[in-house]
Amino acid sequence: MRKLVELLLTFMKIGMFTFGGGYAMLSVIEDECVERKQWITRDEMMKITVIAESTPGPIAINCATYIGYQRAGVPGAIFATLGVVIPSFGVIYIISTFLDDFLEYEIVAKAFKGIKIAVGLMIFNVGRNMMRKVSFEILSRIIWSSAFILMLLIDIFSWKFSSISLILIAAVIGVSASFVHKLSEKKARNKRK
Repeated sequence: MRKLVELLLTFMKIGMFTFGGGYAMLSVIEDECVERKQWITRDEMMKITVIAESTPGPIAINCATYIGYQRAGVPGAIFATLGVVIPSFGVIYIISTFLDDFLEYEIVAKAFKGIKIAVGLMIFNVGRNMMRKVSFEILSRIIWSSAFILMLLIDIFSWKFSSISLILIAAVIGVSASFVHKLSEKKARNKRK
């Protein structure tokens, strides 16, 4: 029961004090779960991030669910997920119930302008940290730079191209390259015999 309460409180803290959605939360999740609590390793965090990005649902909730499951099974997944969701739900519920014109208050509008900048920096920090951890084989470099250039061109020229399609194309290339690599290793082993 102690593990479950710790998961709930940890992810409630993460959910309460991070703005800007899942990507902004990733650096806080990493700091809390890798650095402070040492529940998972950096490598596991990188894998969790990739899986959470690829599966349906918000990335922070997917990460919390996975970490909770790894820490304490299904109950851990439930408590971690609730922990990351409850603060946001509570804040939105209070705002929608009591403050009809919440964003029209000058102090709130100014606060959100500052929050936008902080969120942008948090997301940049997550991207920078992820780039440091990626092993840069030649194929990884090609996929990364091609995806970056394509996303930039899509944004600049407002092309109608889904980022999901880009993710799927990169996945197919990665799986195909892995298959070819394993096939060539198998052939090399057979030649040695």
